[in-house]
Amino acid sequence: LTTVSGFLLLRLFHGFSTGFKPTASTAFVADIVPWKRRGEAMGIMGVSMNAGASMAPPLGSWVANGYGLNAMFFLSSGFALISILILLGLKETLEEKVNFKLGLLKIKPHEIIDTTAIAPAIVTVMIYFCYGVILTIVPDQSTFLGLENKGLFLASFTACSILSRLISGRISDRVGRVPVIMVSIVLIGGALVFLGSAQSAWMLLAGSGLLGFSVGTAAPTVFAWTIDRADDHHRGRALATVYIALEVGIGGGAIFSAWLYDNQPENFFFTFLITAILTLMAIPYLIFWTKKRANNQ
Repeated sequence: LTTVSGFLLLRLFHGFSTGFKPTASTAFVADIVPWKRRGEAMGIMGVSMNAGASMAPPLGSWVANGYGLNAMFFLSSGFALISILILLGLKETLEEKVNFKLGLLKIKPHEIIDTTAIAPAIVTVMIYFCYGVILTIVPDQSTFLGLENKGLFLASFTACSILSRLISGRISDRVGRVPVIMVSIVLIGGALVFLGSAQSAWMLLAGSGLLGFSVGTAAPTVFAWTIDRADDHHRGRALATVYIALEVGIGGGAIFSAWLYDNQPENFFFTFLITAILTLMAIPYLIFWTKKRANNQ
């Protein structure tokens, strides 16, 4: 490709693949694991996705710098082909499978959002709002605090996120989804305030680790909660609803924080504080949802 329009067209198709794959993979895992271990399974799934996402950027940069962009794209395609070969050996979980046809891409309005996933989706928007904020604000904050290697922030975030995913899903299988989500939201709020108060690079890295641990605690639990509530025949739609909410949260957080921050370092704390307040609003919503559900039973 030699034009921007061609690259954007390629990115469009790439976006389709990155939208299809996580939803389908998560639904597949939900189909095959025992319901008593859904949280644990979502945690393991999240670890694998985070591990790939954290290892790929440095590997891709190394290949691109040493061998060129074409080599990097060929390597990426090779990994994709390996994943396809693995999938060929897996047994289909659908009892009534239909062959793919273009008509399946025509979606009716009522098929876009699964109503059973509305509550998890709302919580997901509030949780992942902070992710859009850190992607927008932290690069400037890293420079302001003298952290030369900006990748260290995401490295700390990812490492702690992987650690918490290994245990939080399993805990939610035992004590329940909503209690674990509430605790994680409180932790996210505290981590955001800590990040806004950071006065050194070390404080910034500590805050990134705390935030990563908090988000990693929430993520597998929310997805397990979504699966718990979904109809067995509509798990894919329910998970797609939550993934849409995840993207909305990240995008909304990025736009909102850029407006609040306004490229002024003195606005770091205020931006993170407002983000923390918005995230913590998920607590009263969950309390309201829990009481409403109890009254309806």
